Amino acid sequence: MNTKKMLILLLLTQFLFVACENSGNQSEQEKSKSEITKEINMEIIKKEFGKTEDGKSVYSFTLENSNGMKVEILEFGALVVGINVPDKNGNMADVTLGYDDLAGYQNDPYYFGATIGRVANRTSGASFSIDGQTHKLAPNTLPDFGYNHLHGGAKGFNKVLWKGEVIENEDAIGIQLTYLSPDGEEGYPGNVTAVVTYTLNDDGELGVIMEATTNKTTFVNLTHHSYFNLAGAGSGDVLETEIMINADNYTPADDDLIPTGEVAAVKALPVDFLNSRTIGSRMDKMQMAKFNGYDLNYVVNHKEKGALDFAAKAIDPASGRQMEVFTTQPCIHFYTSNFLEGKPGKEGKAYNQYGAFCFEPQGYPDAANKPQFESVELKPGENYKQTIIYKFSVVE
Repeated sequence: MNTKKMLILLLLTQFLFVACENSGNQSEQEKSKSEITKEINMEIIKKEFGKTEDGKSVYSFTLENSNGMKVEILEFGALVVGINVPDKNGNMADVTLGYDDLAGYQNDPYYFGATIGRVANRTSGASFSIDGQTHKLAPNTLPDFGYNHLHGGAKGFNKVLWKGEVIENEDAIGIQLTYLSPDGEEGYPGNVTAVVTYTLNDDGELGVIMEATTNKTTFVNLTHHSYFNLAGAGSGDVLETEIMINADNYTPADDDLIPTGEVAAVKALPVDFLNSRTIGSRMDKMQMAKFNGYDLNYVVNHKEKGALDFAAKAIDPASGRQMEVFTTQPCIHFYTSNFLEGKPGKEGKAYNQYGAFCFEPQGYPDAANKPQFESVELKPGENYKQTIIYKFSVVE
């Protein structure tokens, strides 16, 4: 082979080598770009939201999916600060009530976005007994609603600092928050370790998994307490919001909102939402002694005990935003923000009566004092675990 041919062959070999190397690099670049794109589309942003009085930093975590839905979670109260979702035209809005700063949540009387515990809803007489021993709780429904205990007491799970950690898997991103409730806190026995995990996926599902363990027999009934206005927080009342509650029965309550112990059919009553209708369609018939509106517990139609089943749905006709609720909990509490008084929230917007609604999946209220209800007792060695999913979408 002459020198000229050898030179041509050498150049051709080098060209092929460089081409193959570039091809490999391009493949790696494309892979890296794909991974980066995935990170951008499903991301978590951590920032300092404020400081406690003793100087501890409180962080928020914003979860964002590939469709632009954003959920901000706060370590204080393990609560939801905001949920931003699109309407049928792609316009984004925050659909939950809340505050712009930590002080707002520290002084909040309404439980905006909060994790509720140790025991959600009302406990009659602010006390219960376990193995013959009476445990007295904080009577924080005074003076208007009797000597009863509400949502974990004067300093429930919504008023303490949790520890948040980022989690992620192939389908979702999330935050896991942990809090150790010491023996005797708010009158409850046992050291209880509570864990709340929020996840967000590309299907518009905000998952809330609530877990707890104890070293002494106690009662645990956790729930999530966001106030929803699918038209946008602070944009008016929710009386034209269409809802459906998958419950044949509810638990009637007295004038202090304590369940009577009865489980009654909803059919043909103003509390009947088995078929979709607006919140305000029969509000005028909800005449109770101390308020007008809905503040009642419904018994979810479960296929089997503990199954993750559809519990409720809400649609804002104007925006097309829809929210569906699924849960393993036996009940769901429906509340129409009857006690809001026009105080300002995020962006200074006034939150008025009927300016939002709550769907709070939970165990039976006052189960500690109502043996006919399914128990919420938790014993050492047992694992409390309940799941809630709030799924957001749009309808035309």
